Amino acid sequence: MSTVKDGGHSLLTEILQCERQVWQALITGDAAADEAALHVDFLGVFPSGFSNRADHTGQLAQGATVAAYEIGETRLLQLGPQHVCLSYLARYQRPGQAVWEEMYVSSIWQRQPPTQGRGWINIFSQDTPADGRQLV
Repeated sequence: MSTVKDGGHSLLTEILQCERQVWQALITGDAAADEAALHVDFLGVFPSGFSNRADHTGQLAQGATVAAYEIGETRLLQLGPQHVCLSYLARYQRPGQAVWEEMYVSSIWQRQPPTQGRGWINIFSQDTPADGRQLV
């Protein structure tokens, strides 16, 4: 999939920076930074079930949930003038664990109006564990 361009600026680069802010909050255990990146009506669809913003930030109550991560195989789908869907393969390592896990992630980001003083905010995310099976 080609990179979406926005006035000569790579929208993919901009959205990846936003996505990395969420990952960084998981590494540092910063619930406030995590909350700032998520829409008040955020919906997460995870292997453990549905999650709202409070659930997502609440996982950081005991500290960091991720020690390291990598993002690859990125795709960006323009859903409209104010919405994009970023999909990618995430490799990550939990604190105190030697093994790396993999999952496919799709995050929908919404551009906030200038009057709200924000850029993009995450309104939806779905994580799908990568099991290595090939589709036929």
